[in-house]
Order: sequence, then C-alpha cells, then structure tokens
Amino acid sequence: MDLLAKLQGIADRHARMMSLGVNAIGVTNEEMISPTRAIIDGRETILAGTNNYMGITFDPDCIEAGKKALDDFGTGTTGSRIANGSFALHTELEREFAAFLDRKHCIVFTTGYQANLGMMSGLAGPRDTIYLDADSHSSIYDGCTLSGAKLVRFRHNDAADLDKRLSRGEDDGGGKLVVLEGIYSMMGDRAPLADFVEVKNKHGFQLLVDEAHSFGVLGPNGRGLADEAILEKEVDFVVGTFSKSVGAIGGFGAGDHPLFEYLRYTMRPYMFTASSSPASVATSIAAIRKIAKEPQRRQKLRDNSARLFEGFKSLGLELGCDQVSPVIAVKCPDEPSTISMWNALLRSGVYVNIALPPGTPNKLCLLRCSVSAAHTDADIDRIIDLFGTVVAQGHGKMAVMA
Repeated sequence: MDLLAKLQGIADRHARMMSLGVNAIGVTNEEMISPTRAIIDGRETILAGTNNYMGITFDPDCIEAGKKALDDFGTGTTGSRIANGSFALHTELEREFAAFLDRKHCIVFTTGYQANLGMMSGLAGPRDTIYLDADSHSSIYDGCTLSGAKLVRFRHNDAADLDKRLSRGEDDGGGKLVVLEGIYSMMGDRAPLADFVEVKNKHGFQLLVDEAHSFGVLGPNGRGLADEAILEKEVDFVVGTFSKSVGAIGGFGAGDHPLFEYLRYTMRPYMFTASSSPASVATSIAAIRKIAKEPQRRQKLRDNSARLFEGFKSLGLELGCDQVSPVIAVKCPDEPSTISMWNALLRSGVYVNIALPPGTPNKLCLLRCSVSAAHTDADIDRIIDLFGTVVAQGHGKMAVMA
C-alpha cells in the first residue's frame, strides 16, 4: 500500500476548499504593517486571528533587544542545551519568567508545543495516569502519548465527571496528573478552576494548567487563570507559550517542586532539539518586562474583547461561550458555508481563523477571532460590521467591498 494513500482524503477536502475560494489554511502575509495589519492577496487586511493578544510584536524595545542579541550571540545555538550548553540569555529568561510567575523554577523550551510534550512526558510515566479535559489541545494529547501513561478523558469543564473517574481509578496505583487549560483555544471558555481544586482536595492529585491563551491576559498580574482565581498555590505546574502574548516563539514549564530542575534530563523534547535562538529569547525577556510594567495593555485587551463580544451578540450570532474572552468563536451551519463566509470576510479586508472538524469540539464549524490590545475601536467596529453583513445576513454571498 502507498504510504501516502492516507492523504487522499485530505487532498480531496482541500480541492473542495479551493473550489470555494482561496486556501483558507495556507494564507500568506505578503507584508506585515503592524500587529493588527498585513497585506494579504494585495489588500490591506485587519488581522483578527493571530493570537497577538498584547499587540507586542512591533514594540520598539522588543525589536531592539532582538537586534542586540543577534550582534552579541549570533543567529542560532546550533544544538540543544544538554549538548551545547546554555546561552546566558536562556538562564536570564528562566530567572525572569520564574519571578514573573512567582514560581521557584522555570524551564524554557524551543516552542510551546514542545513545552507540553516535555512536561507531560517528563512528569508522568507508564505507571501513572493523566486525566485531561476532552477539549485539550493536540500538544497535550501528544505529550500524554509520549509519556506512556494511562490516559483518561473527562467531559469538558466538568469537575463532577473528573471526580467520578478518579473514584473509579483509586486502585490504579502510580501518580495522578490532571491537566486543564486557562482559556480553551477554540471556544474561548475558561476552566472552572475552583471546582477542580475542590476535587483535588478530595483526591490528592497533582494539577497542571496550560496558560497558553490566558498568560498575559487574565489575572491582576497577567499570570493567567490561576492568578485571576487567586488559586495559584493550588496549581502544581504551569505550562505556556511565548508565541501569543509574548509575541515571540518558545514555551515554558514552571513549578515549585524541589526536584523540578531534574525534568531537564527526562524530557526528550527538551534534550534532543536545538535551543531557542538568541534573538527570540531576548525579545521574550523584553516582552515579559513590558507585560509586567504595562497593565494598560491587559485592560485594553479586555475592553476590545468586550466590544467585539457584545457586538457579535447584538447581531444574534451563536458564540462558542457565554463569557467575554479574547478568543471569540462564531458557530456556523456547515463546512461549505463556513468556507464561503471566511472567503467573503477575507475579500472584504478581515482575516479570522477557520476551524473545521475534526479539529474542533463536537464537530463544530467555526469562524474564530482572537482580539488584540493593539486593535482600535474602529478595527473592532469594522469586524462587527463585516460579520453582520457576511455571517448574520448574507452567509458569505456578498460583493467585494471597497
């Protein structure tokens, strides 16, 4: 059998997508103008699907830090930290991030995906059990697979269901790790952390929260959901990424366990990959300092998110969740209409994410927006107007707007 025969279904689906417009999963930003503007297909386009929550990617101080790192340390590290050693910037970033998170230890990874692969596989092994929310990110699932641990899924955001499954597995032996997300990336809803902490107090497991989409966004200090819920001491481990609020690339794992640092020697995604480039690490350090010193970015993001959320609600759109979030997903009736509406929005000058089964909860078809602190009121209002014309009224059957 042809090893690539499994790709035929994807090729057929891609052909159907192309028959309705451009390649929705292969857009090229021909020129970046700002954190919220790009040239796509020759048109200036509002970016409303890039997870650039703090709008920090064009910050002059961050850019200058990256340039200086290129001059001081060169373009790359050419190997892993285990083999080649760490650059001073790597350890500086870990110290800064641990302090920001109010944690004793922090390990940085080359990507956020590798952070989840590394933390799941480093913390748990074949004798252990990982309990994870059914709507968890693919990187979490892949990390669980790499660990060799037994995997038990519980219903999305359902602490009572987790409680029942833990009770059934009381005699399984080994350690138990429960994994939640601060903000779930597709629908924008949050884990009811206090409910899960009650279950933790009953069963005594260790708790990890992936703050990828909530870091920089939630809480008085911008540390994420646990910061917002005033439950940071109840969370044993935190994972996240630098590719969203931090505006760079990389990931992190953090915790207070006295043996935490030894995870470096058990996590294959950390041990056997080249470490982050100096420029990326330096921009991350500068960005974290900005996030700590500029809470107004967080407030602007909240204001923008509320403005878009209320605007979509006023249009009668069915949203992914019923609370304000920088991730706002609009439910669509089926795949062809979702693709058509996405194309109409892009032609009209706004880019959002298209999300289709099987990569969505409950096989939903979604148009997913992510809000930035760098969006202006006029940007948000334009997005609302276009969704009103394209989605609420016209279902994508609209003329190209000037």
